[in-house]
Amino acid sequence: MNAPVMSDVGITRQGALAILRLNRAEKKNALTGAMYSALTAALREANADDGVGAIVILGQPGIFCAGNDIKDFIGFAMGGSLGQPVLDFLRALVANEKPLVAGVDGAAIGIGTTMILHCDYALASSRSVFATPFVDLGLVPEAASSLIVPQLMGNRLAFEMLAMGAKFDAARARETGLVNAVTDADALESRTLESAEAIAAKPREAVRLARKLIRGDQSAILARIDEEAKLFSERLMSKEARTAFEAFLSKGKA
Repeated sequence: MNAPVMSDVGITRQGALAILRLNRAEKKNALTGAMYSALTAALREANADDGVGAIVILGQPGIFCAGNDIKDFIGFAMGGSLGQPVLDFLRALVANEKPLVAGVDGAAIGIGTTMILHCDYALASSRSVFATPFVDLGLVPEAASSLIVPQLMGNRLAFEMLAMGAKFDAARARETGLVNAVTDADALESRTLESAEAIAAKPREAVRLARKLIRGDQSAILARIDEEAKLFSERLMSKEARTAFEAFLSKGKA
């Protein structure tokens, strides 16, 4: 499970851990279609490897994931679709059977936040910020966040995050259950790996069964991913979304 050092998604093994690292810091770890595909393949490979006891997702110092790469995203938008690589990744998150641990340092925007919802354990640095500005772009939530976040936080906080696009700092993310713990940035990665190693050291089958019982039937999650994707695709073709993207691109050129 080794990838070239310069790959936008680094995939390495450390003992019983499969570590997936977003390596595109110069673009704030914005995800491209190729990165989605690499993450999907890595999850599937880790699940097929009996030596893997836990999977870890990390970003770079000061940035976890800024969401979708805008050029790739516009390409999907022109086709009126969320994009197959995105959907494959979301479904792979749901199908994943190994404990999934995330270490978030810095901004986690859009999918940077919603992928955390599918993790079993998550830590954040004190400088982390979580936001899902889908509605501001004329779109709707994705990754089954419209189902998971209300269950996690209640409807009012879910509305604040998903509809109002409010930014949650690390402390609020901890209070609302989005992450398990907050630590200093310098200790974030080591604490994340320590937590994952502790999970991987436990009896594997007992962990698998406990995780399955905790998560329950995932059919509703998969159905919501599909429902959101359909609405997302429709919204991409809307005047609201087109106007929002034009404004976003104009701002970027200013």
